[in-house]
Amino acid sequence: MKKLFIAALLAVSIANFAQDKKDMPKRAEVEKFTPKQQNELMLKKMTLELDLNAKQQDQMKSIIAEKSAKREAMMKDRKDNKTKPTTDERFARKNKMLDEQIAMKTKMKSILSADQFAKWDAMKGKHHKRGAHRMHKKMGDKMDTKKEMQK
Repeated sequence: MKKLFIAALLAVSIANFAQDKKDMPKRAEVEKFTPKQQNELMLKKMTLELDLNAKQQDQMKSIIAEKSAKREAMMKDRKDNKTKPTTDERFARKNKMLDEQIAMKTKMKSILSADQFAKWDAMKGKHHKRGAHRMHKKMGDKMDTKKEMQK
């Protein structure tokens, strides 16, 4: 009787883990906010975490809107351009991105106090690590799929 119970429990647990990922909605499908809504949410989150005053909020609002517009344009450009970029194009893109990061850091130093800037820098690092973890996980999944296809 115990063996039957354990076998049934095992079968149910395997069935739960074996559900197809296609059945689960993707995060992008669940939360589709407009760019304006996304900007507003980001500003409020930064206000909470960094304790921004009204003047800082106004300055951050314009910076967030500008960064969002650049990101949208870059994503549209990447979608439209189906060809693989050359090494020089990738270098130019990376160089431009680093210049924009330096400019952003300079802007943030001028807007935020020293304590707020330290918090912002720590937040930015935490988000970067989380994104890198996702990227490695995604790349690991792709590598596993390639290995299975080669077999």
